[in-house]
Amino acid sequence: LVCRLDQQSSPDCNVDCGCMQLFTKLLPHVSYFITRTSVSVQSKRLLVCGSYRQAKQQAGKIRAKVAAVRKETVTMSATEVEAILAPLRQAVKDQGDLVRKMKEAKSPKLEVDEAVKELKKRKKALEEKEKSLAPPDEAFSRAKMEDLLKRRFVYDQAFSLYGGVAGLFDFGPIGCMMKNNITHMWRSHFILEESMLEVDCTMLTPANVLKASGHVDKFADHMVKDLKTGECFRADHLLEAHMEKLLADKKTPEETKAKLRGYITRLDDYDKQQLSEKFQELGVKSPTNNNDLSEPMEFNLMFQTNIGPAGLMPGFLRPETAQGIFLNFKRLLEFNQNKLPFAAAQIGVSFRNEISPRSGLIRCREFPMAEIEHFLDPDDKDHPKFTSVADLKVTLYSGKMQTSGQSPQVTTLGDAVSQGMIANESLGYFMGRIQLFMVKVGIHPDKLRFRQHMENEMAHYACDCWDAECKTSYGWVECVGCADRSCFDLCQHSTATKTPLCYSKPLPEPVMVDITEIEPQKSVLGKTLKKDAKPVTEHLQSMEGEDILQLEKELQDKGEAVVTVKGREITIKPDMLKVKRYQKKKFVEEITPGVIEPSFGIGRVMYAVLEHNFRMREGDEQRTFFSLPAMVAPYKCSVLPLSGNEEFVPFVKQLSDSLTRADISHKVDDSSGSIGRRYARTDEIAIPFGITVDFDTVNKEPTTVTLRERDSMGQVRLPIDDVPQVVSDLSAGRFTWAEVENKYPKFQAQETSRADV
Repeated sequence: LVCRLDQQSSPDCNVDCGCMQLFTKLLPHVSYFITRTSVSVQSKRLLVCGSYRQAKQQAGKIRAKVAAVRKETVTMSATEVEAILAPLRQAVKDQGDLVRKMKEAKSPKLEVDEAVKELKKRKKALEEKEKSLAPPDEAFSRAKMEDLLKRRFVYDQAFSLYGGVAGLFDFGPIGCMMKNNITHMWRSHFILEESMLEVDCTMLTPANVLKASGHVDKFADHMVKDLKTGECFRADHLLEAHMEKLLADKKTPEETKAKLRGYITRLDDYDKQQLSEKFQELGVKSPTNNNDLSEPMEFNLMFQTNIGPAGLMPGFLRPETAQGIFLNFKRLLEFNQNKLPFAAAQIGVSFRNEISPRSGLIRCREFPMAEIEHFLDPDDKDHPKFTSVADLKVTLYSGKMQTSGQSPQVTTLGDAVSQGMIANESLGYFMGRIQLFMVKVGIHPDKLRFRQHMENEMAHYACDCWDAECKTSYGWVECVGCADRSCFDLCQHSTATKTPLCYSKPLPEPVMVDITEIEPQKSVLGKTLKKDAKPVTEHLQSMEGEDILQLEKELQDKGEAVVTVKGREITIKPDMLKVKRYQKKKFVEEITPGVIEPSFGIGRVMYAVLEHNFRMREGDEQRTFFSLPAMVAPYKCSVLPLSGNEEFVPFVKQLSDSLTRADISHKVDDSSGSIGRRYARTDEIAIPFGITVDFDTVNKEPTTVTLRERDSMGQVRLPIDDVPQVVSDLSAGRFTWAEVENKYPKFQAQETSRADV
């Protein structure tokens, strides 16, 4: 049939002809021919039983319909695409593992070669399928990017020799340098420019600290377990995937689909009981082997440990870096000369024992973070530098837009704050600074948005919260959170430790205030309570306001009162204390500061940067590279001798030494191979500039070299002594490549050769 329509050939064609390729492409969209009203009833009949002559007469019209199908963007959900690609991905992974094992075991070369051929065949099949399923405007291939990341050891799964551990990754030389560059830029962009106070706190955290912060009780997800194998799954993710699979199934009735859509919108609100009901209603089974699953259960995401050999002090690896800043608030306030507002920052590693880590660096069990705690007066959340970002355009996806079905909107931060979409200037200012940073490190502005937390997502103590999300092949991924946390954390730790974590705010004028406090009668308490006297005294002295009045009334009415001290009930008599009332002139007001918290997941930012900057050379899709900004790139330049000629060695050494003195990271590639192949190797690891020593360098005066720009592949010729400064200016963004091309002559070809020496 396809031969008749596409090639007008005989029905007796072989499977290698082009018609079969067309048939493969059209197969996912075969419904087009039976649903589009533009195809006449007669044409439909001919598709089934028409003669060759009739089909030939209709071939032009039908061929036009085929072309329309080819050009039309047929959108498929990520779940549908992954369902198609998953077997192919697994096939490539299995074959790749087999090849590695065979090489490690030093199997016969012929057997290894056959396994490699099979691997290439499977990779080709996967690439073709990805290309056929990708929208026409998409040039990104996650498979190719992941292959490049693994081949050049940007990062890879940790402990791979022992089978690997999910959610843990090792960074290679390139990944390590790139991550360090991003954190260095973060430190410069935030800590230096905003005069923040940087701290470095311990990762081991006592349990009582995280009990006070709420992590012990609330930092948990629901999980289900395979009753036969013990494999664990995050309940909400598994339920969502199952419902999306049912929605994609054409056999699912429309009534059921409508009900499932309602379930998905409320998924984040489901508690343990509701999740259990939905699992039973929909008959959710293990996705790996269709086994029965356990009831949903809560699982705390923190890694628990014991501090000290006796095991008497339970603790956890920190799930975030913020708590160390809160606990040191008083010291930081004193360091800042007791002035508000001020900000403290910390860069470090955090840990979360994810139930089902996935998507590479996006969901890990150990990950780098960079967090800021901006302390400010809760009654004055204006920011003195807000005007510098007020005109900055950002893409906002507010809670109202989400609930009303609207699309994200582009607006200025000034308008968003004035309209109340963003709660206050300080929150808006940091959102602007986040946007500027993300674009600087290589995030595409069109793939960056701020999504506001909806009510069911918002922490009960938060005033407002926005996530900076980056669009990736996994969908929109939260990379930065920016929240107005109010004074929750300081209040929690203050209550738990009986230590005021406050700021003394000077009053415009002194005021007289009424003071009511308890004066414990220590002699009576000591004789009566013995060893309990000290904790009771401290408890009585810490009481304030209504608590004092209630205790006094109870003593007057009953002749005694019961107080709870460290979990024990102790009886207090009237002679054990006195209630003092007096007036006092106050010059300051004790307030608990509010907090604006930008929180960066460095690993997620890094992954989004890699994906947004992954490129394939036009006309040669096998030449892949990363077009990273020069400031993020691991090496700023490469030094490449044109060949292995010994005459080039002194110049290569001179360049390397001068670049090192200028503190410019660089890589010398004097390996065998053509200069074009070595350019491609350096492009793969994102080196933005390449310096080439050729025969003109050796033969001509003054001594010059060529400088190549990675993305455009343009080259200029410049004096060798200018190279360190030019590369430094380009890498720091002080100079653009266009300015370099205007200043130095473009390189066309070397004018001398080895024969001219």
